[in-house]
Amino acid sequence: MPELGIGLIGSKFMGRAHSNAWMSAHRFFDLPRTPAMRIVSARNADDLARFASRWGWERTTTDWRDLIANPAIDLVDVTTPNHLHAEQSIAALEAGQHVACEKPLAGTLADARQMAEAASASSAQTFVWYSYRRVPALGLAHRLIADGRLGRLYHVRAAYLQGWGGADTPLVWRFDAAQAGSGALGDLGAHIVDLARFLTGDEIVEVTGAIEERFIQDRALPEDPSRRVASSVDDAVLFLGRFAGGAVASFEATRLATGVKNSNRIEIHGELGALAFDFTRMNELRVWDASTPAGEAGWTTIQTTHHDHPWCASYWPDGHGLGYEHTFVNQAADIVRVLGGEKPEVPLPDFADAYITQRVLEAVVTAARRRGPVALEEIT
Repeated sequence: MPELGIGLIGSKFMGRAHSNAWMSAHRFFDLPRTPAMRIVSARNADDLARFASRWGWERTTTDWRDLIANPAIDLVDVTTPNHLHAEQSIAALEAGQHVACEKPLAGTLADARQMAEAASASSAQTFVWYSYRRVPALGLAHRLIADGRLGRLYHVRAAYLQGWGGADTPLVWRFDAAQAGSGALGDLGAHIVDLARFLTGDEIVEVTGAIEERFIQDRALPEDPSRRVASSVDDAVLFLGRFAGGAVASFEATRLATGVKNSNRIEIHGELGALAFDFTRMNELRVWDASTPAGEAGWTTIQTTHHDHPWCASYWPDGHGLGYEHTFVNQAADIVRVLGGEKPEVPLPDFADAYITQRVLEAVVTAARRRGPVALEEIT
């Protein structure tokens, strides 16, 4: 099989997750091309050498521009903080390379727009790592809704709750608006906005109302805990919205849900049934069938580990669950499928798709500060 030369920019949390995905995808899936882990780039040369040795990268560079200039690279994978996405992704596109970028697409709407425009002008293909689309339970939910199993949709309820961002958490880049763009909204809210759009196949046309709240006003510097500086992002965001098809929705994103580690939850209710998912039980999808006689009605829990479920046939025997890391493996496999002229298991978001999510995030901020509704047509 022809190789697909991969260049990775960034070596922290997402760099590890993506490295594992590129290492594993062709071992589990029959792919039209074999990912070849050519070069990884990050700032600290010593840490980078250890990272490359552990995760299987052939070469390292501390200058990401050298990576993009290398003719052995077919796809550039961007896992850096949000404020760097635009410069790095656009440079790769201009060099004719495919780009897979971490979410959200960018820290600001202006950067996201430039990225979408650059992608539109390029013959290369783009992808965004909204990896929760690659959970088998949510892949199944997407299929059921697309098949009309819920009928007309009424309600979407989505919440992404984490509890790690309390007052003792230092000022890492995620709490700096200059680097992150926003806080819980971009970090967590982006995921549930993307999931709601992906699952329903519909678009949010209005943010009816929103609240953004910063509870922790200042945080300690990681390099000097005796010094505290201002935190410049939201800690929690809640908002209401309307879909083009008439459904209404509520969204909540917070990093201050005390007692919650990582709960990405979504419910969708329609005239013929309902679906419910919580990532804390990622191998399960709960389904309600409204056609069941009242005396027999109840929620059915599907263990989504069967070979009929998306991606599962490539892994373990029925009943052996997958984990967080497999969502990235599944996405890497689908990216390679697309670049090899095949279809992904379920739709992959590109820069144009992710720009729509970025517009929703911008509408949320505008609605919160305006204290009133914002139509998505206002946000361009």
